Amino acid sequence: MQTRKLYYEDSHLARFTAQVLACEEDGQNYRVILDATAFYPEGGGQGADTGILGGVRVLDTREAGETVVHICDGALMPGTAVEGQIDYDARFLRMQQHSGEHIVSGIINRRFGYHNTGFHMGADCITIDFDGVIPPEMLPEIEAEANRAVWQNLPIRCWYPSQEQLPQVSYRTKRALPWPVRIVEIPGFDCCACCGTHVAATGEIGLIKLFSAVHFRGGTRMEMACGKRALEILNSAYQQNKLVSQAFSAQITETGAAAQRMNDLAAAQKYRIIGLEKRIFAGIAQAFAGTGDVLLFEADLDGTALRELTDAVAEKSGGRAAVFSGSDESGYSFCLAQPGSDLRQLCKEMTTALSGRGGGKPGFLQGRVQAGKGEIEAFFRTR
Repeated sequence: MQTRKLYYEDSHLARFTAQVLACEEDGQNYRVILDATAFYPEGGGQGADTGILGGVRVLDTREAGETVVHICDGALMPGTAVEGQIDYDARFLRMQQHSGEHIVSGIINRRFGYHNTGFHMGADCITIDFDGVIPPEMLPEIEAEANRAVWQNLPIRCWYPSQEQLPQVSYRTKRALPWPVRIVEIPGFDCCACCGTHVAATGEIGLIKLFSAVHFRGGTRMEMACGKRALEILNSAYQQNKLVSQAFSAQITETGAAAQRMNDLAAAQKYRIIGLEKRIFAGIAQAFAGTGDVLLFEADLDGTALRELTDAVAEKSGGRAAVFSGSDESGYSFCLAQPGSDLRQLCKEMTTALSGRGGGKPGFLQGRVQAGKGEIEAFFRTR
């Protein structure tokens, strides 16, 4: 059965009437075939349409040769006429992304000679893979040219050249294609073999925004968004930047410099804190000079501070230093240290008794236990 593809005749068609040719049960759903459809099946990087068909929900749309199969959550009677309504907002959003991708891919092909080797419409952005390296610093220039195409509101032509015409059409493709070939042309910007749906003119794309270009499998993976999706991302970024500007008391166009100043200040303060912390640790360690084995609890130490304090105490005490930091509710991180000794068996016994885990070198081990302070103290009273 061959389905008439109304989405190629009018990509903006949202409602249509068609006859049900077949309906087969498929697990919990039904495979419905119509004589004509405006539901686009997934293909060429563009997602499938969903919507309502004869009162049942179309969950997915697939292509099987020249037949379009609608995956529905209810049955439809063969031979009856049904009205279909696609989820047009989702369709239009995809058309904006797809047409914008053609413009960008066409520009890159013309400028660099690279081909689009992969195209995916994600939940937020489009990713496009190219078979060559695109310098990230070129993105603003490419983006500006792409948006000039949008502002010119150029007509987008989609057609099937005849078998005689096709060899005369210069179109972008990764490999030779047998006739018939559907061509999508954006005058002055791109001419490409494509099976997807597109807006009628470039002005409908609204906006093209390029976000990144990174090395990927010897080429480049580009991230971009168009139209409504690009506007939503930029609005969200603007709102976040507005909060940043308020926090830094800086103009919204100067938050980068303000953030750098804050980072520099934080780095300087961190350096001072580390210096003060070392002096405090030295004082704590001095208090245990020559006392032998030490069990010590200190609050709010990160991993680096915990290790440094343990080292300092072990060096001054002349015995074994066991330092813990945490709380009875969340558990304790620990370090065990005694230069020249092997504490691995002690660590094993401790983590077994106190529901923890740890490891390291014979004279220095670290880990975490899920036990209270009293349980830890009781363990070390016998060791």
